[in-house]
Amino acid sequence: MDHFLYRQGALYAEDVPVAEIAAEVGTPFYCYSTATLTRHFRLFDEALSGMPHMICYAMKAASNQAILRVLADLGAGMDVVSGGEYARARAAGVPGEKIVFSGVGKTREEMRAALEGGIRQFNVESEPEMVALSEVAVALGLTAPITVRVNPDVDAKTHAKIATGKSENKFGIPIARAREVYAQAARLPGIRVVGIDVHIGSQLTELAPFRLAYAKVAELTEALRADGHKITRLDLGGGLGIPYTRSNEAPPLPMEYGAMIREELGHLGCEIEIEPGRLVAGNAGILVSRVIYLKSGEGREFLILDGAMNDLIRPAMYDAYHDIVPVIEPVAGSEQRAFDIVGPVCESGDTFAKGRMMPPLAEGDLVAFRSAGAYGAVMASEYNTRPLVPEVLVHEHQFAVIRPRPTFDEMINRDTIPEWL
Repeated sequence: MDHFLYRQGALYAEDVPVAEIAAEVGTPFYCYSTATLTRHFRLFDEALSGMPHMICYAMKAASNQAILRVLADLGAGMDVVSGGEYARARAAGVPGEKIVFSGVGKTREEMRAALEGGIRQFNVESEPEMVALSEVAVALGLTAPITVRVNPDVDAKTHAKIATGKSENKFGIPIARAREVYAQAARLPGIRVVGIDVHIGSQLTELAPFRLAYAKVAELTEALRADGHKITRLDLGGGLGIPYTRSNEAPPLPMEYGAMIREELGHLGCEIEIEPGRLVAGNAGILVSRVIYLKSGEGREFLILDGAMNDLIRPAMYDAYHDIVPVIEPVAGSEQRAFDIVGPVCESGDTFAKGRMMPPLAEGDLVAFRSAGAYGAVMASEYNTRPLVPEVLVHEHQFAVIRPRPTFDEMINRDTIPEWL
C-alpha cells in the first residue's frame, strides 16, 4: 500500500496534487510520502512485537536525511555500509548505539570514525577485516562489538546482481568455517562478540530461502554457545521484496516474515535485528517526469521523457520493471498504444520500458514511475552533465524540497582546471 492515489482525476501524494509539486519544482523529481514510510516501518515493528528487536533501516535504499529523520523519530536504528552513510545517519540525529556497520570493505578510517562516534556493532565479513578492527580498537583504547556475517550458501531466488548468500558471492565467510573464525575473534584484543549476522539478498518474494538460512543460523547459534561464545543478537539482514507490478503475486507480508522468524529462532532468546530497506522506502516514493516528444520509428513508437537512466538506473542495470502512470487519470476505457519509453541520455540503455501499453499522452504531460523510492535517488548521477534529480518529501497537505536540483554553474564550478592549462 502507498499514499499515491488518484482523486477527481489527478494523482495525489497524500493530500498534495503531484502536478502542483511539478509546477513549483520542475521535472524530473522524486517524491516521498511520510505516511507510507511510517506505515511500512510500523508493519515491521508490529511483526516482531513480543520479541526483543531492533529495526535498523538499510540506508542504501534511500538515504536523504529527511527520510532518516522520519524513521529515527519512529525508533529506527540504521544499517550503514560506508563512512559517508555513518556520518549521514549521525547528522540526521541517530545515536551511535543504534547504528550497525555492514559492508565487505570497511577501511581503518571508517572503523576509527565509528568507534569514536559510537556504534552498536560491526558486521564483520572477513578475517583480515576483523584483525584490522582489532588493531584500530586497541589503538583507541576501545572495544568493538561485532557479529560475523556468515554466508549460508542459500539461493535467494532473486536477480543475480542482488543475491548475496551463495558461496560464489563476495559477502561473509562460509558458514562451515564460522566456528573457526569465532574462535579467532575470541582471541583478538579489542573485540567483543555479540552475535551472528546473515543476509542472503534483496527483493525476495518468498519465505523459503529465509527459512533455510535462518535454520542454519539457529544451528550455528547452538554450536557457538557450546564453544563458549555469548551470542545475544541475531542480525538477519533485510531483503523482503515489494510488488513492482499490480499483477504480480504479492511477496510475503512483514507479519508473515515475523511469524517465520519466531518459528525458526524464537527459542534462542536472542535480540533480533532486521535491516529492511526496499520494503520501507520502495513504495513510499515515485519519480515524476514529463513527456518531451512522441516519436514514430520503424515499426514502433517512442515516448521520450525528460527523466533518464541517470535519474533512475534500475531498468538499465537490473532490467527492472516500474509501473508508469499518467499524473492525469486516463478516461476509463480509453484506447492504449504500445510505446518504448525512453530518456534523453545518449545510450540505447536509456530505456525504461519496451512495448509498454499506455493511455493517450501528449507532449508536456506528466507521468509517475511507481515504487521508485528505493535505489532510485541514491543511485542517481550527473551523467551527460544532467543535474542531479531533486527530492521532495510530502507530509499530509504540505511538501518540502529535501534535496534541491543543482544549477549548471554549481555543477561545473566543482571542476578545477590546473594552472598550467
